[in-house]
Amino acid sequence: MKFHPLAGTLILGFAAISLFANCQSDGKSTSGIGKIFASDTTKKNADSTENVMKPVDPKLYDSLTQKLANGDTTGKWPVKKQPYPLAGAILPFKRIVVYYGNLHSKKMGALGEYAPKEMWQRLNKEVKHWEKVDPTTPVQPGLHYIAAVASGTPGKDGKYINRMGNKQIDSVLKIAKMQPNTIVFLDLQVALSNIKAELPHIEKYLQLPYVHLGIDPEFSMKDGSLPGKRIGTYDAADINYVSGYLADMVKKYNLPPKVFVVHRFTRKMVTNSPNIKLRPEVQIVMHMDGWGEPELKKGTYRHFIYGEPVQFTGFKLFYKNDLKKAPNRMMTPEELIKLTPKPIYIQYQ
Repeated sequence: MKFHPLAGTLILGFAAISLFANCQSDGKSTSGIGKIFASDTTKKNADSTENVMKPVDPKLYDSLTQKLANGDTTGKWPVKKQPYPLAGAILPFKRIVVYYGNLHSKKMGALGEYAPKEMWQRLNKEVKHWEKVDPTTPVQPGLHYIAAVASGTPGKDGKYINRMGNKQIDSVLKIAKMQPNTIVFLDLQVALSNIKAELPHIEKYLQLPYVHLGIDPEFSMKDGSLPGKRIGTYDAADINYVSGYLADMVKKYNLPPKVFVVHRFTRKMVTNSPNIKLRPEVQIVMHMDGWGEPELKKGTYRHFIYGEPVQFTGFKLFYKNDLKKAPNRMMTPEELIKLTPKPIYIQYQ
């Protein structure tokens, strides 16, 4: 493989760590916004319990997953023996298109680089482009917010993690409300902490039906290395713990299925992937997170996403990093729709 993660995604990671080295989060702060969102959804969830717990139409689901397989003849795609999701599932009925970033930094992605109105104008252009390229698949817009950022300094707990406080997360929810039916992803870079310890920090937000989850193995430093020094890892056991955690929330609060995004651009970032368990309450997206020229990105997708099937696939596009080497351009929706399988989650950074 020619893919150069240490010269690619990790450079972005270093920038993030540097920017957050001295940033103080208000993790203990509280806000009325989250409470309002929670109270607004409580009655809706209670009223729709019966519908949420019914599975989707199997024939429709099968036809759409077959369409995503894009003519694959190897037997890898679509993934066999996956459970049908509960009602309210987004995938594969819609393609999710999101902007990624953090409100503290203009260098970590379009979400944070632009003021909300301009950000929405730009994201809506991408949505329209995808609708034109694949008019049979509706687009679900979303915001993918880094809610815990790997830090360059140890912090009070020595875990090299900077957790965004409630005020910051509430601000993202408020930005999402500027456009109806927007979903939100909260992304965790656990650094020297671990996923079991970090999930409770955002649990109250995951109780909301439109809030979903992303985890980044790049910054899961199980060997004690400082984040940014080398690429981290998650095992299937970690991913199964998270999906079980989400499934329990879906059942407890009568929620539609959660979309669970796992970033990946090397083999060791996700170990024992055949052991990843699929559940009706959770939809797992293995997301190609590397940057570089088109052929490099396609090779990474082929080796680590196509080659190790889990359930659904995603693809990240970088407005700046993808332009650093010849041919100095981003891949287009027209190109991505030709991949096998077709990515159903698209992230712009």
